[in-house]
Amino acid sequence: MKADMTLYPNLILDALRTVRYPGSGKNIVELQMVEDDMRIDGMRVTFSLIFDKPTDPFIKSVVKASEAAIRAYVSADVDIAGNIAVKTRHPAAQPGSVVQVLPGVKNIIGVSSGKGGVGKSTVAANLAVALARDGYSVGLLDADIFGPSIPKMFGVEGAQLYMRETDDGRNLLLPHERYGVKMLSIGFVVDAGSAVVWRGSMASNALRQLIEQADWGELDYFIIDMPPGTSDIHLTLVQTLGITGALVVTTPQQVALADARKGIAMFREPKINVPVLGIVDNMAYFTPERHPEEQYYIFGRDEDVDALAADYDVPVLARIPIVAAIGEHSDAGHPIALDDSITAQAFVHLAHETIDALDRRNRQLPPTVKVNVK
Repeated sequence: MKADMTLYPNLILDALRTVRYPGSGKNIVELQMVEDDMRIDGMRVTFSLIFDKPTDPFIKSVVKASEAAIRAYVSADVDIAGNIAVKTRHPAAQPGSVVQVLPGVKNIIGVSSGKGGVGKSTVAANLAVALARDGYSVGLLDADIFGPSIPKMFGVEGAQLYMRETDDGRNLLLPHERYGVKMLSIGFVVDAGSAVVWRGSMASNALRQLIEQADWGELDYFIIDMPPGTSDIHLTLVQTLGITGALVVTTPQQVALADARKGIAMFREPKINVPVLGIVDNMAYFTPERHPEEQYYIFGRDEDVDALAADYDVPVLARIPIVAAIGEHSDAGHPIALDDSITAQAFVHLAHETIDALDRRNRQLPPTVKVNVK
């Protein structure tokens, strides 16, 4: 027996009240996701569902659940398949546009690498500390979803996250602060001994929460420790934030340089369009701590990194030596940039060069290719 046609709108809304938006605990009617544009023509029903963003990962599943609920609650004869339109409250970010998600942040710097194991997180951590030591307000986001290491490097493993309620009723995560750096990491919310087995959409949503639902406040520099390689997470970060510029970390090895090329090319893709501020030559040479004047080029020579920089018309901002103390300080939760050693000065130098590169970028000046930086 078919339902009374005059009751269709109310019956359909009752059916949609059984469809919950994942993770919210509320149904799509309660969340005002059902547009007031319902049309009924015989057994054919059309209407629209409103999502916040066109990149919402649950669009397809919510639409399918809505179709199934209407058939089950109203009538199996309802013509609904393919008749639910999707609208979004916020349009997709255009390539190169700046999304004001963090209006209190002046500069957003992505620290990236073409491959893992080149010391990207060590560079990001020590760059943040060096900037903070110079008196700047600094934030650090550990966006390396599958290998978060910032909590270890700052000695805050196992730290609890807390939230505060704002005047407008929102609950915001409070970043941890140590050594003058505000930081958040996915490592704060997952078991340190467990593998993070997430699909790309889950990882992207987790990152958005750490960015958009956190009380970062006013910052001079917001450093992002990005995942190695090229992935959809990089696209998420670019679409969510207006990244001011990126640093590409590499070692002098040919295999690392080949991947660094891919990383630079990724940032120059039209849909990414993030300026590469410069290259960081990490593990550039080995220096015995008792003989700092000695340099041994274990992984390759300066010339190979210089050639990469020249090919892409970007500067080599710093060359970081291999010194056992860097790893020891990281393992102890005390970044070496906190010290006054010669090695620490390499990261201070990187901080100053990064500031200069940002200044040139903000003033739209051409890059100055620097080589043989010691």
